[in-house]
Amino acid sequence: MNNFQKGLFDKLQKNANINPDDVFKVADSVKNADFSDEQTVRKLVRHLAKLANKPIPKEKEDKIVESITKNNVPADMQSLNKLFKK
Repeated sequence: MNNFQKGLFDKLQKNANINPDDVFKVADSVKNADFSDEQTVRKLVRHLAKLANKPIPKEKEDKIVESITKNNVPADMQSLNKLFKK
């Protein structure tokens, strides 16, 4: 696991109370998923929000889904944080 991944998992554990093992289970379940498909991505976003026990406003969900389906996901933690805080 590289430093970016470790930092991301540490942040998830600290801020969202999501166990990294749960993230890996979700990742395994979507290995062959089509991330250009809005319904697939929306289902994943909702599942992760449920894991974190954090409701996600429709507007924020839409922005996250749009970013992922258009392959416009930030590559660094600071930009990723900005996406989720919008």
